[in-house]
Amino acid sequence: MYKLISKVILLVLTVSIMSIGAIADSSNPPVKKSKTGICHPQGGTYYEQTKTFTPYQSMDECIKSGGRAPKK
Repeated sequence: MYKLISKVILLVLTVSIMSIGAIADSSNPPVKKSKTGICHPQGGTYYEQTKTFTPYQSMDECIKSGGRAPKK
């Protein structure tokens, strides 16, 4: 009985930690597509200023979704 409870607790903790990591990643994704459709990569001029965005894992993925690269 205790082994089963231990396994369930371990599973719950693992899922919780993974969820926290996913939340943290979505606040600083590799690319942010702004509501105006501009794809801002990390380190780009307006990346930090972009607060309303859709997260993407790459510029290619963002551009394929209908976004465009910044002019600067």
